[in-house]
Amino acid sequence: MASVINSAPKVTVFLCFLSCFSHFLSSPKGVLAQSSPDFACDVENNSTLGQFGFCNTSLETAARVADLVKRLTLEEKIGFLVNSAASVSRLGIPKYEWWSEALHGVSYVGPGTHFNSIVPGATSFPQVILTAASFNASLFEAIGKVVSTEARAMYNVGLAGLTFWSPNVNIFRDPRWGRGQETPGEDPLLSSKYASAYVRGLQQSDDGSPDRLKVAACCKHYTAYDLENWKGVDRLHFNAVVTKQDMDDTFQPPFKSCVIDGNVASVMCSFNQVNGKPACADPDLLSGIVRGEWKLNGYIVADCDSVDVFYNSQHYTKTPEEAAAKAILAGLDLDCGSFLGKHTEAAVKGGLVDESAVDKAVSNNFATLMRLGFFDGNPSKAIYGKLGPKDVCTSEHQEMAREAARQGIVLLKNSKGSLPLSPTAIKTLAVIGPNANVTKTMIGNYEGTPCKYTTPLQGLTALVTTTYLPGCSNVACGTAQIDEAKKIAAAADATVLIVGIDQSIEAEGRDRVSIQLPGQQPLLITEVAKASKGNVILVVMSGGGFDISFAKNDDKITSILWVGYPGEAGGAAIADVIFGFYNPTGRLPMTWYPQSYVDKVPMTNMNMRPDPATGYPGRTYRFYTGETVYTFGDGLSYTQFNHHLVQAPKSVSIPIEEGHSCHSSKCKSVDAVQESCQNLAFDIHLRVNNAGNMSGSHTVFLFSSPPSVHNSPQKHLLGFEKVFVTAKAEALVRFKVDVCKDLSIVDELGTRKVALGLHVLHVGSLKHSLNVRI
Repeated sequence: MASVINSAPKVTVFLCFLSCFSHFLSSPKGVLAQSSPDFACDVENNSTLGQFGFCNTSLETAARVADLVKRLTLEEKIGFLVNSAASVSRLGIPKYEWWSEALHGVSYVGPGTHFNSIVPGATSFPQVILTAASFNASLFEAIGKVVSTEARAMYNVGLAGLTFWSPNVNIFRDPRWGRGQETPGEDPLLSSKYASAYVRGLQQSDDGSPDRLKVAACCKHYTAYDLENWKGVDRLHFNAVVTKQDMDDTFQPPFKSCVIDGNVASVMCSFNQVNGKPACADPDLLSGIVRGEWKLNGYIVADCDSVDVFYNSQHYTKTPEEAAAKAILAGLDLDCGSFLGKHTEAAVKGGLVDESAVDKAVSNNFATLMRLGFFDGNPSKAIYGKLGPKDVCTSEHQEMAREAARQGIVLLKNSKGSLPLSPTAIKTLAVIGPNANVTKTMIGNYEGTPCKYTTPLQGLTALVTTTYLPGCSNVACGTAQIDEAKKIAAAADATVLIVGIDQSIEAEGRDRVSIQLPGQQPLLITEVAKASKGNVILVVMSGGGFDISFAKNDDKITSILWVGYPGEAGGAAIADVIFGFYNPTGRLPMTWYPQSYVDKVPMTNMNMRPDPATGYPGRTYRFYTGETVYTFGDGLSYTQFNHHLVQAPKSVSIPIEEGHSCHSSKCKSVDAVQESCQNLAFDIHLRVNNAGNMSGSHTVFLFSSPPSVHNSPQKHLLGFEKVFVTAKAEALVRFKVDVCKDLSIVDELGTRKVALGLHVLHVGSLKHSLNVRI
């Protein structure tokens, strides 16, 4: 049955959410008494620990680590190679659980974190794909800061660890991928900016010390991992065949940025094989690139349990001891799982790996714990020692979850006079659809218990009187309530249809086959739109995109919004946008393809670039040559923004040495090497004008179309800036372009080159030609 819900007082929509905790928050002593965790090097309670060098906080980290390692037996060391690290009571070291998650808030996934009556929930931000749609790097970092504050508060009362295996920075290569929702999307630059900013937010210590960590982040899943289970091909057996060119210009950049720009404390290697070698057993990928080229300051951890997988599922080695040895020798430091705990001792005794390699691995793990203050005793007197349950789910944190959702929501279609709706003109609003009154769907996966929920129906009902009908019993929508839905839409002043999917259709371990809305959802939408007497707003809740051509081309559907999985406050944010309390600013971080694309392109083909010989169309906006439903960067506003170029060079010269071969013969490109690149940069200045009547933020994208050499992208993102412009006003936006970093491309051998010739820079409809020469 449809239900009529009277609107709550209008003022409630503007209030910050209240914290869900009460009297006990102001009593840290009472709280700590309920949960008294053990701390390593707790000299106050056990003065004999003061004799150990590793407990001496005045020593350098390396000296403390060396002191600890030399005191351990081989068996004890092996206890520190696994996520459920063993205790060593003779040295006052309690057991430690490495596995905690914080993808978009402190999560209950992983054994390291728990919620209970002391901390019943934590702030649940939007799923990453929606936060990425904000294109706001300062927001990425701010969310990380809130999450790490709540994590530290929970650690202090024994409810969380200090090592969080987030973020997921894999490229959203294929629209069917069940975990695309966890990522920042399909673009390497956006993914890199998200990765380094979120990592900084999680890790940066408030005392300014570069060697201290607030919590330790982990960038995963390294590398070329983006398939769960598609048509019988699963992630545990998949061999990702990747060209050197695609590896270096698409799959690796976010990880490189994590390590170099974000100074991340950990990288997690993935289940899959890459070009025939398990990622967690490949010394070139681990020791060679992550630790060698990029200089990781931290530890490398295996996905759970990748070592077991490459032995038992991929049959990469003949014996388990050989598998343990190969992983450690490749550069793995920690195993999520028990495999290294069971088989490393036999590998050492069998001469397959030296104990010194085990020392090196546990030293990387211990150094990370040292930087976190784990070996500094009771943290109550340390920098984050005063944090407790009162610092989790604060009204400010909850308001930021709502703001993040608002910033990410993407307006894809808006016929004249459709949105925003007026809360005074709309007397009754029909709210229909399987995702209209959901709670858990809004927080996606790798979630924690949220502070509280505001469903879309609750958010809308806070503003106007609503009539609600789910329309389908679930998102699979085997049978839709068409007649009843038409009836309430015909009687309402406007209709909001809230559709999409949830973890039953896209999830870890579950890829899609179709990218159409499931079951009878399209029929429900079309029939309701036909019957509706007012504007019809289609709201799509999902991680991945859809072929919704039918709705895009239906004049009766006046507006379309994509809201990702918008987090605990998603319903309030959706209402804020629909009723114009917030001017939408989100832009799609991934391409929405037609169903014909997935019908003909196998998910297992890792090639980014098109192949005209076979008709393979390529992937993502950078290379895909076919039709799209919506493309990367699409998104509308309630106002009109115009761009004007103020300053940009017409040409730039790359200095090369006298005897360089390009002086005597025509070159298509030159190597992006340090000698030529030193201080080679220029500024682009733009004026952004808000020609409309509504103030709002605007994302300015700077794209480049390089010369067609080395199978270069047809277009790639050089930078983005978020700028707030009041109605009828303008703002100045500056981009600093580093020629070798930003304008370079990767050639077929994986070498970074600067293409010579005409580069076309794009900002909106504005184009500017730049000649790059020697």
